[in-house]
Amino acid sequence: MTTPQPHITRRPPSEVMRLERLGSLHQCRMSFMRTLLRRLAGDQWQFTRPHFDIDATGVGYAVYTAAGPERSYSLVAFAHDLPDEKRSDRVIADAWDATFTLFDGVPDSQDIARLKQNVPLQEAGRISEKELSLSRANRSVRLWDHVVSELASGQQPDTDIIDQVGYLMRTTAVYGSGKFGAADRETISNREELFPPFQVEMLSVFLTRKFVLDLVQHMAWAKGGETAVKLDRSIAQRLGIGNSTGLGMAPFVINHPVLFNNWIKAREEAIYRVRSVVNAVTDDTEIFLDRLKRSTISVARWTSKHPVQMRKIDALKHDLMLLSARVDEYDFQTAYPWDNLMNWATHQLSIEGQELLASLILEPYPDLVDPLVSCMADTTSTVARIDGSMTVGDVKTLLEKSFVWAFDLDWQAPQNCARAWYVSEEKLEPRLGERFEEPIAAYEQPLAPARDAAHAFHALKEWPETSNVAAFLQSHPEHRHTIRRAQLYEVAPYGEIQDNTISSDVLPIDMLRAKLSFFGATHFDPRSDRWIRICMFAGAPYPESLSESNSDDWIYPELAQ
Repeated sequence: MTTPQPHITRRPPSEVMRLERLGSLHQCRMSFMRTLLRRLAGDQWQFTRPHFDIDATGVGYAVYTAAGPERSYSLVAFAHDLPDEKRSDRVIADAWDATFTLFDGVPDSQDIARLKQNVPLQEAGRISEKELSLSRANRSVRLWDHVVSELASGQQPDTDIIDQVGYLMRTTAVYGSGKFGAADRETISNREELFPPFQVEMLSVFLTRKFVLDLVQHMAWAKGGETAVKLDRSIAQRLGIGNSTGLGMAPFVINHPVLFNNWIKAREEAIYRVRSVVNAVTDDTEIFLDRLKRSTISVARWTSKHPVQMRKIDALKHDLMLLSARVDEYDFQTAYPWDNLMNWATHQLSIEGQELLASLILEPYPDLVDPLVSCMADTTSTVARIDGSMTVGDVKTLLEKSFVWAFDLDWQAPQNCARAWYVSEEKLEPRLGERFEEPIAAYEQPLAPARDAAHAFHALKEWPETSNVAAFLQSHPEHRHTIRRAQLYEVAPYGEIQDNTISSDVLPIDMLRAKLSFFGATHFDPRSDRWIRICMFAGAPYPESLSESNSDDWIYPELAQ
C-alpha cells in the first residue's frame, strides 16, 4: 500500500516547529483522549460506581471504577458546597466545587477516610503512591444552574446554551507524575494501558465527566423530586469537561524537548506514511470525506472572541470551502492521492487549513498510524548528560541545525528580547513579563533557547574547533543547559521551537494549543495571548455505553440525518 518515493519526504523541523504552525495543530488519531478510549473499548474494560454518597446539598463523595484485563483504577470524587465568592480558576485557589484523585485499584474504607482528609485540600494535603493523579474542578455556574432548574421542572435544557458553554464543570488542574506524593511516572510506565503519554490524566477526566453528569442529575432530583427528569442522552453527550490552561503549560513544552519531539515526530511520521500511500481504495476515501464533512460542522460551531483566533476560524471556514470544492472534483485514483492533496494545500490553504487536512488524511489508516502511539512516550529515566568529549566544532554544527535562524538576530534589539519568563511569588505561576518595564530580569527562567543558543555559539567561536566542549564549559558554565539541548538534537530533532520565545510579538497560546491538540482538544478559545479554554471529551460516549464502534470517531459531530 505504501511505496515511499524520493519526492515524498518528512516535513523538516524548520517547517513544522514554527510557532505559527504549532499554534494551528488539530487533534488526530494519535491524540491521547482517542488513544485511551480505543484501548478501553478494545480491551473491554468494565465500569462501575460502587459508591455515590452525596446529600441533597451536593456534598459527599463517589467512586467510579474502571476494571481492565489486568488491573483496576478508581476515580474518587469529592463534591463540595462552594460559596460563589470562593470560586476561582487560579492555581492559588484553596477551595473548589469538586476535587478528585485517580486511585490505583479499588479503595477500601481506610483509603477513603485518608483521601477525604487530603484530596479536598489539593496542594495543602498529601497523597500517596496509591494515587496516580490529583485534580479539581469548578462549575460553570450559568449552565449548571440552568440544567439543574430545567431538569428539576421536568424539562430538558436549552441546547443553544449547552453549545455556547460546552461543559458543566471545568478542571483547573489535573496533576500526575509524582506531584504532591502521587506515584511517579516510572512506577507505572511499564503498564501497557498507561505507557502512552497522559493516559492517567485522560482517564481521570473521562471518569470525571461521568461523575459530573451523575451529580447534576442528583441535584435536579434533590430540587424537583418526582418531577425531575434525567438529562437526555443526546444532550449529555454534547457536554465535555472544560479546562482553563495558562502559561504554566508553555514552559512544559520548552522544558521537555525529548517528549515533545516524540509527539511531533510520530505525527510527522504518520503524515509521511499516508502521503506515501500509492492508491486509495474507495473505503479510505469515503472515511476521509465523511470526516471532512463532519469537521465542517465542528468548525461552524467554533467561536471565540479573541481577535487572532477569530481570524483563524474565518480563514479555516474559507479553507474548508476550498477543500470541499477541490475534493468534489478530485481523482482519488491518481497515484499518491494524499501527497498530491497535501501539496495543493500548501499553496492554497492557510496553515490552519493545512494542519486540519494533515490530521484528516490520517483517519482512514489506523494500521499505518495507530502503532506510532507507542513511540510518543519519553522512555529516558534520567536527565541527559553532557558529552564533554564532543568537539567544539561538532557542538557548533548541532547548534546550527537547531538555531541557525537565530544567529543573525540582533539580541540587543528591544523587540527581540522584550519579554522575560519568571515565576510569580504571589501567584506561584509562570509569568511572561515586559523586560524593560518591570524589574524581572534578575528572576528570569531559562526559557529562551534561541537567544541562549546564539550567545553560546558566539562564545564557542573563540575556541578551537577540535577542543572538547568540557574545557569550554569549565570556562563558561552558564552555557551548560544550551550545550545539553544541542546534544539532544541527534535524538530529538523536533524538540526545539524554531521561533523567538521572548520577542515582543510572541503568542504563548501557540505553545498551549500545540500541547492541547495532542491531548485531543478542539474549539480552542483563547481569553488572551496567555491563557486558553478548551473542552475535553465533548461528543464522547459515557463509560456505560463505550464500545469499539463508538470509541474513536466521536470527536467529529454527527451528520444530520
